[in-house]
Amino acid sequence: MNFLGHLYFSYNNLELMYANLFGDHVKGSDYSHFPEIVQTGITLHRSIDNYIDHHPKVVELMHKLYPELPKVTGIAIDLFFDHLLAIHWKKYHSDEYFEFLETFYSYSPQNWDSFSPHFQTLITTMKERKWMNYYPQFEGLVKATQGVGSRISFPNKLPMASSVFLGHRDEIETCFQLFMKDAIEYFNHKYIELNNK
Repeated sequence: MNFLGHLYFSYNNLELMYANLFGDHVKGSDYSHFPEIVQTGITLHRSIDNYIDHHPKVVELMHKLYPELPKVTGIAIDLFFDHLLAIHWKKYHSDEYFEFLETFYSYSPQNWDSFSPHFQTLITTMKERKWMNYYPQFEGLVKATQGVGSRISFPNKLPMASSVFLGHRDEIETCFQLFMKDAIEYFNHKYIELNNK
């Protein structure tokens, strides 16, 4: 999942939300020099990525979409799932979607100085432009796939992923619903485990 999915699975813990997103910008296995909550966020981020990459239904969907989106299938599915999570937000979260986002946007994390300058710039831009506000709209998915595709270092078909989404909408939606059912149960236990360390 992309930004929204990682925020959702941070269980309304604002410090953890930022630390979770930061996890995508940390390399290697030794991150013990970061504050504890940032370490937890990095661990959670990697757990989410690993879980979606190995979920049987997601793997099946990846194989299905690979011929149309070679090399970027996983990225496309992350963006598709964020789009669908935004659309179906009421089913999964008690807070209204834009209120949830505004709470995140307006928060200043205590561990800001622990984050890399590149990540700080990314988050600042995301908050100023309110990227996730557009996630429920199909035009938002188009913009996300084009934007991410343009930043990938090799030629890719991600900018066309929105058309692939429309062509396989029912299959992608079914996969998303099954994934969320399993992921919510899994990460409810994972969150307890991480907080009891």
